[in-house]
Amino acid sequence: MERSTPTVTAAATATVTVTAAEASGCDLVTVPARQGLEAVDILRRGAVDAVGPVLHDDDRGTLGFVVPPGTADAWDVPGSVCTQTDGHGLSLVPEPPVAGADWLLPPDEADSATDPAILRHALGEAARLIEAADNCR
Repeated sequence: MERSTPTVTAAATATVTVTAAEASGCDLVTVPARQGLEAVDILRRGAVDAVGPVLHDDDRGTLGFVVPPGTADAWDVPGSVCTQTDGHGLSLVPEPPVAGADWLLPPDEADSATDPAILRHALGEAARLIEAADNCR
């Protein structure tokens, strides 16, 4: 039996509408779009295809990475927010979840979730690349 569609919101970031159809669940790491796009490039260039679904919220200038449930409990990466789904067994729907947002990597074209340790590394590398580029100006 499918439950109603709850909404998961990261404070001042992206909003993702999800359905309670599966027991797999997810959390959402939201970062500024520039850093997120760099991180996606880093992840896609890696030896392992390690990128889960990624939401681009153009209105707020953010990217949201789907990560396994429970990630928010220990997430401490500066400049990002990890939103919990409170273990409700939530899964993402393939349609764009909010006005002004669209999937950069849709749920049906990506891994089920991005590994948090790999994402942490990619976000750190992206931040260093951005800082280096900004300092060259």
